[in-house]
Amino acid sequence: MPDGTVLLADRWAPRAWDTSNTLPTVLYRSPYGRRGMFGLMLGRSMAERGFQVLIQSARGTFGSGGVFDPMRQEREDGLATLDWVVKQSWFDESVVLMGPSYLGYVQWAVADSLPPQVKAMVPHVTESALTLEFLRNDGLSLETPVSWGIQVAGQERRFALLRQLVSGRRNAHALSTLPLGQADAAATGSRIDYVQDVLAHDADSPRWAGFDQSHRVKDVTVPVLSIGGWYDVFLPGQLRDFRVLQDAGRTARLTIGPWKHTSMDPVAVRESIEFALAHGRGEQPPPRAPVRLYVMGEEAWRDFETWPPPDYPDRRFYLRPDGALSTDLPGESEPDVYRYDPNDPTPTVGGILLRARGGGRVDNAKLEARMDVLTYTTAVPGDDVEVIGDVSAEIWFRSSRPSADVFVRLCDVHPDGRSYNVCDGLVSLPEADEIACARVQLWSTAHRFKRGHRIRLQVSSGAFPRYARNPGTGESHATATVLRPADQTVYHDASHPSAVILPTLT
Repeated sequence: MPDGTVLLADRWAPRAWDTSNTLPTVLYRSPYGRRGMFGLMLGRSMAERGFQVLIQSARGTFGSGGVFDPMRQEREDGLATLDWVVKQSWFDESVVLMGPSYLGYVQWAVADSLPPQVKAMVPHVTESALTLEFLRNDGLSLETPVSWGIQVAGQERRFALLRQLVSGRRNAHALSTLPLGQADAAATGSRIDYVQDVLAHDADSPRWAGFDQSHRVKDVTVPVLSIGGWYDVFLPGQLRDFRVLQDAGRTARLTIGPWKHTSMDPVAVRESIEFALAHGRGEQPPPRAPVRLYVMGEEAWRDFETWPPPDYPDRRFYLRPDGALSTDLPGESEPDVYRYDPNDPTPTVGGILLRARGGGRVDNAKLEARMDVLTYTTAVPGDDVEVIGDVSAEIWFRSSRPSADVFVRLCDVHPDGRSYNVCDGLVSLPEADEIACARVQLWSTAHRFKRGHRIRLQVSSGAFPRYARNPGTGESHATATVLRPADQTVYHDASHPSAVILPTLT
């Protein structure tokens, strides 16, 4: 690197290849190591399919020099690495950037300054601002950034992979620690700077200056294939990035499947290889529409020209008395009340999780039976209702405490009564003891509620440990030691028309 730091990399290449074809290089820059599973999955498998592969260990990880400061040095190191790659004797005309999650973020960090030898980018389940979505001051995502920080801090210890497999209970205990500022010590016995900063600094803090690479997206000049999942933690930012590319007139494709962050689906693998190999060889990938979406409920792939697709105007479904949900405007009615106790928090059930187990679509029957979860359900519709686009909710709400959270989840209720989560979101209210409209941005979706299925909306005050427990006192998450139960009120009358807003097919 320009500062003299040495970063290590492994190069994989086919033993033999047709020398009449370009042998493009795929570059992966990773903080998770180069060998073992990564070497087999990224190196060998891609070399067998016609690529050279360079897997580099990020600064301060797995033998590379320097100190690993997550997301801090990836632009400088990434540009220096590309400059080095194109000068090597084995380099053959073109390079493609690939990789998921952090390995996708490092692509965005250099995306506006690529040398001409870079022919395409293929970021998976990632986005250009990465960790900042979790650190919103109106909704702290707890499990993903804290668990990731704990994982990375111990990943080079002996038997690290085995430790991660059996550390679930310890990490769960750590996320319940009070004050939360001691969670890292509870999990590992030591302080982890990244975890401390996550708990102490929201997304607007100078601590995260330079982390947001979203301003680079519009200036990308190479074709981009962006692959994500409806239940991926980075979906909102990934869709934002694609919209920027789309609005700037860039060559871009988007594929979103019914996947979680850790899903390894053959569709995603096949599309990535086809796209990368074609562009690396100076060819065009197989033709398809710019946007390919898996429509859940219909359980089928569909192609569109843009995201969000046209012809899906917003339609309001209003909360009604007695747990009803309807397109009819509400009249006068009494509000609904539930009690939220952060000492027995409403749990995370399925949905958006970084960990491999427990996320995605699951039956919510046990969750909906809790006294701290309200549900509002439509009558059985006579026709299919297709929802594709950005989903939001406006919930008129008041708490008995000065701060509270509003968690909203959209579900598909099957004819047999099973209730499967489609998408959800949370917002924190700093002055919750006054009646106000909580505007909740849910994850976007593509879902068909088939004839005979009902649409359901859940309203609660948390999803722990995905989101941090709101202590109810207004104290910071890092330092709060007291948790106060709260009586929460949801209004659904003519003056307070609570609703979920669904982009539905006309």
